[in-house]
Amino acid sequence: MSAMGTLPGPAKDLGTPPLWVAVRRGLANRCPFCGVGKVFSGYLTVTRECSNCHAPLGLLRADDAPPYFTIFLAGHILVPGVLWVEKTYEPPMWLHMVVWLPLFAIICTLLLRPIKGAVVGWMSTLGFVAQEQEAEAAREAAARAPHA
Repeated sequence: MSAMGTLPGPAKDLGTPPLWVAVRRGLANRCPFCGVGKVFSGYLTVTRECSNCHAPLGLLRADDAPPYFTIFLAGHILVPGVLWVEKTYEPPMWLHMVVWLPLFAIICTLLLRPIKGAVVGWMSTLGFVAQEQEAEAAREAAARAPHA
C-alpha cells in the first residue's frame, strides 16, 4: 500500500529531517518535520496533518511494524526475568500466568505508542508515503470489512 514518494504541500518546504531527529520527535509524539505538532490524535490514530506545519502525517502509514517492534522489545526486556524466575524458584504455571501475562500486556501497551511514533518519524525520512488514492481505497475497504 505504501510507495516511495514525496510529501505534498508544506512538508515539502520543510525538507526531510535527519533520521535520528525524526525518530526522537516521533518517540515524543511530535511531528517529525517541525517538532511542534502532535503525531497522534488518539491513542494510536495518526493525525491527518500536523497542526503546526500541516505536513500530511496521515499518509505515513506504519501498519504492522510498530506491533512487531513492540513485541520484540518487550520480549527482550521480560523473557530473561521469566527464565531466571523459572530456573531459580520453579513456581507453578498459574503463578507465571498471573504475574507475567499482565506485565507483558502493560509493557506492550506502554511501548506501542512511542514505538509507532518513532516508526512514523523513520518513515518520514525514507519518503514512504501512501498515495492518496490508495489511502482512500484502504480506508473504504476497512470500513466495509466485517468486524469479528
